Amino acid sequence: MDFPFHQDTIRQLKADGLFRSLRRVEPDPQGRSGRLMIEGRSVILLASNNYLGLSDHPRVKAAAAAAVRRYGFGSGASRLISGNAPPYEALEERIARFKQTEAALVFSTGYMANLGTLSCLIPSEGLLIADRLCHASLIDGCRASGCRFRVYDHGDTDQLDRLLAKRPANQPAVIVTDGVFSMDGDIAPLPALVEIARRHGAIVFVDDAHAMGIIGKEGRGTVEHFGLEPRSVIQMGTLGKALGCFGAYVAGSRLLIDYLINKAKTFIYTTALPPAVTAAALAAFDVMEEEPEIRKNLWRNRNYYAEGLKSLGFDIMNSETPIIPIMVGDSRSAVIFSERLLENGIFAPAIRPPTVPKGTSRIRTTVMAVHSRDDLDYVLETLGKIGRSMGMI
Repeated sequence: MDFPFHQDTIRQLKADGLFRSLRRVEPDPQGRSGRLMIEGRSVILLASNNYLGLSDHPRVKAAAAAAVRRYGFGSGASRLISGNAPPYEALEERIARFKQTEAALVFSTGYMANLGTLSCLIPSEGLLIADRLCHASLIDGCRASGCRFRVYDHGDTDQLDRLLAKRPANQPAVIVTDGVFSMDGDIAPLPALVEIARRHGAIVFVDDAHAMGIIGKEGRGTVEHFGLEPRSVIQMGTLGKALGCFGAYVAGSRLLIDYLINKAKTFIYTTALPPAVTAAALAAFDVMEEEPEIRKNLWRNRNYYAEGLKSLGFDIMNSETPIIPIMVGDSRSAVIFSERLLENGIFAPAIRPPTVPKGTSRIRTTVMAVHSRDDLDYVLETLGKIGRSMGMI
């Protein structure tokens, strides 16, 4: 049985140019991770977080297949019951070593890692303060905590400082931020956040989902990028972006991880990831560390493409990473732009409210290490033609 307001909501979303639907995509028949098939055509993929192309790497696929043969596919239970297969422990040790922390804990998804951790991190009389452009999972985790919750304007460290200064003495406080902001592609001012936290006796929680494997000399994320002490923040990250697998983790002190095992509901009450997923992630770590040229090629592609966009006259906001938005503004115009791109063999969906603020709809493009220079040249040429025809440049 449907509720009348469902139909009313759908009708209004369509009228506002905000209706969304699922689009079937299939692998490129030649196995190219920088492309996929849509409606029987191979198109250039500019909408994937598989930045290093590792989801298609032979070693990653072989590790997953070997784990299926040994363990079967499903884990069969939560990890606190009977789902704690050996690859979990090996993966958590690997993550902790990579992130240079005492311990790590794997969650089923990034959303569950953020929701589960932030909802129990401090007592309900505490204060959580998040950047206004934080990912929805961070905002939901803050709200689920029962703590007092405030936001500060994007990157406004002065406002953050004032909010912390006003809190009651001895009130526990956590500063919450993305490391790389997923819709804008800019990097959080983490050194300033850590210094503010030190002055006010607060904790910094950073969601490094889009920095893991990409940012920093060895790809360890924003903490490495800024040369900070890993113990100065709690780090969350995902296995489903640069590593090309699935799942997420929180890395920090041994005490923190023991606490989350006992208190984070999204960990306690969830069936464990399939062992094949954790085995694949271990193999992805091997590839990422042993083949650094892949990350270097990602940044060569990113810089080439970003400079091309700027030379054409597009507004790519303050992007510093392989996430490169093309600002459009109006939701309907963004949808038209995206549809014209697809007509020309380029898949880059329009991002609209509520994912981004009203009036800031955009084409969010993401560059991969496996994109060929020919494909990037074609994308830039096509973007230029469409942008000029729509009066954007």
